[in-house]
Amino acid sequence: MAGGELRYPRKREGANREGPGGEAGASACDVHGVAGSAALQVLQRKERLKQQLAQTDGTLFTLEFQHETIENAASAEMLRTVELAIHGVRKVYQDMDIDKVDEQMANITEQQEVAQQISEAISHPVGFGDDVDEHELSEELKELEQEELAWELLHAGNKEEEPPGKLAHVPSTQLPAGPAPEADEDDEALMQLAEGVS
Repeated sequence: MAGGELRYPRKREGANREGPGGEAGASACDVHGVAGSAALQVLQRKERLKQQLAQTDGTLFTLEFQHETIENAASAEMLRTVELAIHGVRKVYQDMDIDKVDEQMANITEQQEVAQQISEAISHPVGFGDDVDEHELSEELKELEQEELAWELLHAGNKEEEPPGKLAHVPSTQLPAGPAPEADEDDEALMQLAEGVS
Protein backbone atom coordinates (compact mmCIF):
# COMPACT_ATOMS: atom_id res chain seq x y z
CA MET A 1 0.00 0.00 0.00
CA ALA A 2 2.18 2.80 -1.23
CA GLY A 3 0.77 6.25 -1.95
CA GLY A 4 -2.69 5.39 -0.58
CA GLU A 5 -3.48 2.93 -3.40
CA LEU A 6 -4.50 -0.61 -2.75
CA ARG A 7 -2.82 -3.27 -4.85
CA TYR A 8 -4.82 -6.24 -5.88
CA PRO A 9 -3.16 -9.50 -6.69
CA ARG A 10 -2.91 -9.98 -10.46
CA LYS A 11 -4.20 -13.05 -12.14
CA ARG A 12 -1.75 -15.02 -14.05
CA GLU A 13 -1.98 -14.54 -17.75
CA GLY A 14 -2.55 -18.16 -18.55
CA ALA A 15 -5.50 -18.52 -16.19
CA ASN A 16 -9.00 -19.02 -17.48
CA ARG A 17 -11.18 -15.95 -17.05
CA GLU A 18 -14.37 -17.74 -16.20
CA GLY A 19 -16.31 -17.03 -13.05
CA PRO A 20 -15.83 -18.84 -9.77
CA GLY A 21 -18.59 -21.29 -10.60
CA GLY A 22 -16.75 -22.64 -13.61
CA GLU A 23 -14.17 -25.28 -13.68
CA ALA A 24 -11.33 -22.92 -14.43
CA GLY A 25 -12.37 -20.63 -11.51
CA ALA A 26 -12.25 -23.46 -9.03
CA SER A 27 -8.80 -24.47 -10.11
CA ALA A 28 -7.60 -20.84 -9.82
CA CYS A 29 -8.92 -20.62 -6.24
CA ASP A 30 -7.27 -23.91 -5.40
CA VAL A 31 -3.98 -22.81 -6.87
CA HIS A 32 -4.18 -19.36 -5.37
CA GLY A 33 -6.06 -20.10 -2.11
CA VAL A 34 -3.54 -18.30 0.10
CA ALA A 35 -3.41 -15.26 -2.13
CA GLY A 36 -7.22 -15.10 -2.26
CA SER A 37 -7.60 -15.01 1.52
CA ALA A 38 -4.96 -12.24 1.74
CA ALA A 39 -6.88 -10.24 -0.86
CA LEU A 40 -10.08 -10.76 1.09
CA GLN A 41 -8.43 -9.47 4.26
CA VAL A 42 -7.14 -6.44 2.40
CA LEU A 43 -10.64 -5.70 1.13
CA GLN A 44 -12.12 -6.09 4.62
CA ARG A 45 -9.48 -3.78 6.02
CA LYS A 46 -10.23 -1.26 3.26
CA GLU A 47 -13.92 -1.31 4.24
CA ARG A 48 -13.10 -0.79 7.95
CA LEU A 49 -10.84 2.14 7.09
CA LYS A 50 -13.54 3.69 4.89
CA GLN A 51 -16.00 3.42 7.79
CA GLN A 52 -13.48 4.98 10.19
CA LEU A 53 -12.77 7.76 7.71
CA ALA A 54 -16.51 8.47 7.34
CA GLN A 55 -16.89 8.47 11.13
CA THR A 56 -13.89 10.82 11.58
CA ASP A 57 -15.25 13.12 8.86
CA GLY A 58 -18.61 13.23 10.66
CA THR A 59 -16.93 14.01 14.00
CA LEU A 60 -14.81 16.73 12.37
CA PHE A 61 -17.90 18.23 10.74
CA THR A 62 -19.72 18.24 14.10
CA LEU A 63 -16.76 19.87 15.87
CA GLU A 64 -16.42 22.56 13.20
CA PHE A 65 -20.15 23.25 13.41
CA GLN A 66 -19.95 23.56 17.22
CA HIS A 67 -16.90 25.82 16.92
CA GLU A 68 -18.74 28.16 14.57
CA THR A 69 -21.78 28.11 16.85
CA ILE A 70 -19.63 29.08 19.84
CA GLU A 71 -17.93 31.86 17.88
CA ASN A 72 -21.30 33.19 16.77
CA ALA A 73 -22.61 33.04 20.34
CA ALA A 74 -19.51 34.87 21.58
CA SER A 75 -19.98 37.52 18.90
CA ALA A 76 -23.64 37.88 19.82
CA GLU A 77 -22.74 38.18 23.52
CA MET A 78 -20.11 40.77 22.65
CA LEU A 79 -22.67 42.76 20.69
CA ARG A 80 -25.07 42.62 23.65
CA THR A 81 -22.31 43.85 25.94
CA VAL A 82 -21.47 46.72 23.59
CA GLU A 83 -25.16 47.65 23.42
CA LEU A 84 -25.37 47.67 27.22
CA ALA A 85 -22.25 49.85 27.43
CA ILE A 86 -23.67 52.31 24.91
CA HIS A 87 -26.95 52.41 26.85
CA GLY A 88 -25.04 53.05 30.10
CA VAL A 89 -23.00 55.87 28.57
CA ARG A 90 -26.15 57.46 27.16
CA LYS A 91 -27.79 57.27 30.58
CA VAL A 92 -24.79 58.93 32.25
CA TYR A 93 -24.62 61.76 29.72
CA GLN A 94 -28.37 62.07 29.32
CA ASP A 95 -28.63 65.21 31.48
CA MET A 96 -25.20 66.57 30.56
CA ASP A 97 -24.47 69.27 28.01
CA ILE A 98 -21.51 71.58 27.34
CA ASP A 99 -22.87 74.35 29.58
CA LYS A 100 -23.10 71.99 32.54
CA VAL A 101 -19.56 70.73 31.87
CA ASP A 102 -18.25 74.32 31.79
CA GLU A 103 -20.10 75.06 35.02
CA GLN A 104 -18.62 72.00 36.72
CA MET A 105 -15.13 72.92 35.53
CA ALA A 106 -15.58 76.46 36.91
CA ASN A 107 -16.71 74.99 40.25
CA ILE A 108 -13.67 72.70 40.35
CA THR A 109 -11.33 75.62 39.57
CA GLU A 110 -12.95 77.73 42.29
CA GLN A 111 -12.61 74.94 44.86
CA GLN A 112 -8.96 74.46 43.91
CA GLU A 113 -8.32 78.18 44.47
CA VAL A 114 -10.00 78.00 47.90
CA ALA A 115 -7.90 74.95 48.78
CA GLN A 116 -4.75 76.82 47.68
CA GLN A 117 -5.67 79.83 49.86
CA ILE A 118 -6.27 77.55 52.85
CA SER A 119 -2.96 75.82 52.25
CA GLU A 120 -1.13 79.14 52.09
CA ALA A 121 -2.88 80.38 55.24
CA ILE A 122 -1.81 77.24 57.12
CA SER A 123 1.77 77.35 55.91
CA HIS A 124 2.20 81.10 56.59
CA PRO A 125 0.42 81.96 59.86
CA VAL A 126 -0.46 85.60 60.44
CA GLY A 127 1.88 87.49 62.82
CA PHE A 128 4.80 85.08 62.60
CA GLY A 129 7.49 86.71 60.55
CA ASP A 130 5.91 88.01 57.35
CA ASP A 131 4.80 91.34 58.79
CA VAL A 132 8.02 92.02 60.78
CA ASP A 133 10.53 94.38 59.23
CA GLU A 134 14.15 93.39 59.83
CA HIS A 135 15.28 97.04 59.69
CA GLU A 136 12.82 98.00 62.46
CA LEU A 137 14.04 95.12 64.63
CA SER A 138 17.69 96.10 64.25
CA GLU A 139 16.84 99.75 65.12
CA GLU A 140 14.92 98.67 68.22
CA LEU A 141 17.82 96.42 69.29
CA LYS A 142 20.27 99.34 68.95
CA GLU A 143 17.98 101.57 71.05
CA LEU A 144 17.77 98.92 73.82
CA GLU A 145 21.56 98.51 73.81
CA GLN A 146 21.97 102.32 74.08
CA GLU A 147 19.52 102.49 77.01
CA GLU A 148 21.30 99.67 78.85
CA LEU A 149 24.70 101.29 78.26
CA ALA A 150 23.42 104.64 79.49
CA TRP A 151 21.95 103.05 82.61
CA GLU A 152 25.19 101.20 83.34
CA LEU A 153 27.15 104.44 83.03
CA LEU A 154 24.80 106.26 85.40
CA HIS A 155 24.73 103.50 87.99
CA ALA A 156 28.26 102.19 87.70
CA GLY A 157 28.98 102.47 91.45
CA ASN A 158 25.59 101.37 92.76
CA LYS A 159 25.15 97.59 92.36
CA GLU A 160 21.96 97.24 94.47
CA GLU A 161 19.67 98.63 91.84
CA GLU A 162 18.96 96.58 88.84
CA PRO A 163 18.59 97.96 85.36
CA PRO A 164 15.01 98.15 84.08
CA GLY A 165 13.79 95.27 81.96
CA LYS A 166 15.88 92.57 83.62
CA LEU A 167 14.63 89.58 85.54
CA ALA A 168 14.18 89.53 89.30
CA HIS A 169 17.22 89.06 91.53
CA VAL A 170 18.02 85.47 92.47
CA PRO A 171 18.79 84.93 96.22
CA SER A 172 22.49 84.50 96.90
CA THR A 173 22.17 82.07 99.81
CA GLN A 174 23.30 78.59 99.04
CA LEU A 175 21.18 75.55 99.60
CA PRO A 176 22.60 72.66 101.64
CA ALA A 177 24.48 70.18 99.49
CA GLY A 178 23.32 67.03 101.22
CA PRO A 179 20.17 65.84 102.96
CA ALA A 180 19.29 67.53 106.25
CA PRO A 181 20.56 65.70 109.35
CA GLU A 182 17.86 63.81 111.20
CA ALA A 183 16.67 65.40 114.39
CA ASP A 184 16.70 63.24 117.45
CA GLU A 185 13.74 62.77 119.78
CA ASP A 186 14.73 65.58 122.17
CA ASP A 187 14.80 68.12 119.37
CA GLU A 188 11.36 67.03 118.21
CA ALA A 189 9.92 67.38 121.71
CA LEU A 190 11.40 70.89 122.02
CA MET A 191 9.90 71.90 118.69
CA GLN A 192 6.44 70.66 119.74
CA LEU A 193 6.72 72.59 122.98
CA ALA A 194 7.72 75.74 121.14
CA GLU A 195 4.76 75.41 118.84
CA GLY A 196 2.39 74.91 121.74
CA VAL A 197 3.66 78.08 123.48
CA SER A 198 3.30 80.27 120.48
